[in-house]
Amino acid sequence: MGVGGTLEYLSDLMGGSGYHHKNKKKKQLQTVELKVRMDCDGCELKVKKALSSLAGVKSVEINRKQQKVTVTGYVEPNKVLKKAKSTGKKAEIWPYVPYNLVAHPYAAPAYDKKAPPGYVRRVDLAANTATVTRYEDPYITMFSDDNPNACSIM
Repeated sequence: MGVGGTLEYLSDLMGGSGYHHKNKKKKQLQTVELKVRMDCDGCELKVKKALSSLAGVKSVEINRKQQKVTVTGYVEPNKVLKKAKSTGKKAEIWPYVPYNLVAHPYAAPAYDKKAPPGYVRRVDLAANTATVTRYEDPYITMFSDDNPNACSIM
């Protein structure tokens, strides 16, 4: 048995039919949320029809009031976004998170008056923590108004 035969034999033992399939990943069931600009029933139907035609899509739910489209299936987020944009509508990955998941929800980068109630714009935590890496003296924050657990001296 040559080297090629050995590889095929080992591959068969591991459950594959050949070593050319080992890099292929199986897509996982996931939910992709998009913000898509929709004004009427026609827009909504157009977006729903386009996204439903994607391979692997199990369901498409639309909340026109929030301009939110939720796609569930064995799909890639970038392909779903590209398909939504192909309808001619303005589309982006859902940019909002519940306000209680953001450290400073009313700071300029997070606050968005167009966000649905209870949501703020998603803020990249890595970008914020990189700029605020400084040492704070624990005695200064002990009596700070910014610290809700601080002592107060009257």
